[in-house]
Amino acid sequence: MQPILETRNLTKVFHRGSLLARDRIVAVDNVTFSMQRGEVFTLAGESGCGKTTTARMILGFEQPTSGEIIYGKGEERWHPRVWFSQRIQAVFQNPFETFNPLRKVEGYLFETVNHYKLASSKAEAEELINSKLEAVGLSYGEVAGRYPSEFSGGQLQRISIARSLLVDPSVLIADEPVSMVDASIRMSIVNLFRRLRDELDMGILYITHDLATAYYLGGQIAIMFRGNTMEMGPVQEVLTNPRHPYTQLLRESIPEADPEKKWRGRISIAETEQEEYLREGCKFAGRCPQVMEICKKQVPELVDVDGVQVKCHLYVDRGSVHEEVS
Repeated sequence: MQPILETRNLTKVFHRGSLLARDRIVAVDNVTFSMQRGEVFTLAGESGCGKTTTARMILGFEQPTSGEIIYGKGEERWHPRVWFSQRIQAVFQNPFETFNPLRKVEGYLFETVNHYKLASSKAEAEELINSKLEAVGLSYGEVAGRYPSEFSGGQLQRISIARSLLVDPSVLIADEPVSMVDASIRMSIVNLFRRLRDELDMGILYITHDLATAYYLGGQIAIMFRGNTMEMGPVQEVLTNPRHPYTQLLRESIPEADPEKKWRGRISIAETEQEEYLREGCKFAGRCPQVMEICKKQVPELVDVDGVQVKCHLYVDRGSVHEEVS
């Protein structure tokens, strides 16, 4: 089956400092993955891992230093601002930053309809807008004439999703879409993504640090750390039987539901982000409880272990080497 979205050795390099003393920060380092129509693919990891930079390159907000981004059947490579096309749409972290507080929300919906010439009359536009709002649990009557301040964060996020659905995109990129909404309505939005996946056969690139919602959505997952893909495979397999020490520590950082049990997570921020990005060998070596000397000197290869790709020296002799895309 042809992937609906694919990255090949996607790399982004930033430089910090003066011309005489500049550090080369590889924010995204040869990231390769593909996703299918009707599939959720999650990029997960802590803040600063490179997942949002990867999404910004796919959306056209950042130009890749090297590598490829391929859409659809391969006839379209990366070009700036691709997300303004009907092919890809996006939902961002803070819904209150999406809408101008001095502008009525319905204006954004009509603007999208008019920009893509999706309706020939106002009545037809209202009908289309209402159908997409109903798809996210709202209606045009609830939105018309109201400003962003009159909605909750969850309602605004739903309106933002409805706006993206107006153009019937093939891929929806959701960048931390539930991190700014109340916990009480977080799962309702995650359930909405599941329904969009199933009913509209839409591909969803889900970007999060929340492993619980990633597990619930299912599909495939790539665990990232300092620009590198540390582990990638089916989300249930990666999160229930994590191979990489970093994935294992992320799992242990999730508090138990039983209030009588104390959290004994072992994650500690021992170094600054910049020091980890500049580290030779494995980027996680400074925190890894199973670090070896080779980890400090040599970048591990990506190996296949029972259908899961793991970038770790612990598995080099146990799996088959996964070659980078040429």
